[in-house]
Amino acid sequence: MRKYLIAGLLVWMPLGVTFLVVRAIVGFLDKSLLLLPDAFQPDRLLGFHIPGLGVLLAVALVLITGMIMANLLGRRLVAFWESLLARIPLVRTLYSAVKQIMEAVLATDAKSFRKVLLVEYPRKGVWSLAFMTSDDLGEVQDKTIANVISVFIPTTPNPTSGFVLMVPESDVIELDMAVEEGLKMIISMGVVVPNSQAYQKKRQDQQLTE
Repeated sequence: MRKYLIAGLLVWMPLGVTFLVVRAIVGFLDKSLLLLPDAFQPDRLLGFHIPGLGVLLAVALVLITGMIMANLLGRRLVAFWESLLARIPLVRTLYSAVKQIMEAVLATDAKSFRKVLLVEYPRKGVWSLAFMTSDDLGEVQDKTIANVISVFIPTTPNPTSGFVLMVPESDVIELDMAVEEGLKMIISMGVVVPNSQAYQKKRQDQQLTE
């Protein structure tokens, strides 16, 4: 009975959690339909509710915004909008911080969250998984002797919180696993150990050269 119960849980638990998360995201995005005038509400026009229309509206809105931003007029509009926000004390700080974070993470040539590292934390001899967030630290680098990098050490099982450390680059170990694999290991509290294809290929190449 225990064997069958575990086998059943392994099938239904991932499906159930995935369904709940997807439903929550779709439900949240469906609220974007409230931006439309009442006369154009899909529920009013069709007479019934179709889940997921808010997702399509959100994607279309993002694409249209990107198309407008791609030309000179769009950039001028954004610059004008940002100049207005810069006059509001609390809003300008929050907006500027979020924009810088998004630019650092989404830039195609950005190095943030592209490497999984091992860092000796919270003490020597104890290793923690970390993600490199930056290797250009400006004043921090100027006032330190060693070449330091910024790393983010997430907590488990919630990787959205954690610690930001400035550590010498020579004190970290770069792993071959992908960022997604590192997140899986953290979320699973170390139960899921990724079998990195890059690491396996490197081991095979080393065995062939020996």
